[in-house]
Amino acid sequence: MAERVEIVRKILDSNDRLAINNQKRLDNHQIFGVNMMASPGAGKTSFILETIKRLPADVKLGVIEGDTAPVTIDSDKIIQAGMPAVQINTGGDCHLDAVMVEMALDQLPLEALDLVIIENVGNLICPAAFKLGTHANVLIASIPEGDDKPYKYTNIYRNLDVLIINKTDLLPYIDFRLGYFKAGVEALNPGLITFPVSCKTGEGIEAWINWLNTKLGERKA
Repeated sequence: MAERVEIVRKILDSNDRLAINNQKRLDNHQIFGVNMMASPGAGKTSFILETIKRLPADVKLGVIEGDTAPVTIDSDKIIQAGMPAVQINTGGDCHLDAVMVEMALDQLPLEALDLVIIENVGNLICPAAFKLGTHANVLIASIPEGDDKPYKYTNIYRNLDVLIINKTDLLPYIDFRLGYFKAGVEALNPGLITFPVSCKTGEGIEAWINWLNTKLGERKA
């Protein structure tokens, strides 16, 4: 058992070192990197598309799409929206890692970008353990998932910089205790920046865009 723990530690240490190099690479291009995580169906791709629509026209965004299967559905949507995208097939792995991100960065026109969003594999466990080299960890939690997720998946909520509560338009129709949910989040990550949004109605997304624009401005300062 001790040997297995040591092997896992070595894998994570190696990943973390490469993640530092990935972040330095983004820094050298004055790019702000976002690791966007969520469970399947929470609305990651829809949220990214809404972000693209609302960003200032002069902001150039690149997207790295992670998936367990060799499909390009999500990356095709990003490209159709006018932004470069790279699809990563993890071969069944439940998360992206720094090696995969390094290879994906090789395929993006970094010299022309201001922002890179990495859409991690839909999972609330594995992605929490692997640093990628981004500047912010963002989780999209959706109303249909239920209000108990901060209590069940504590690690991913502890390591967040921003929480997006998506599909708020469904609150009148789903038994979701928003106060209970927020209390669980606050216990793990006090004062976490949180944006309740609806990709369907557009509600709340402008506040996220304002936060993102502030971070982009800090990169250029």
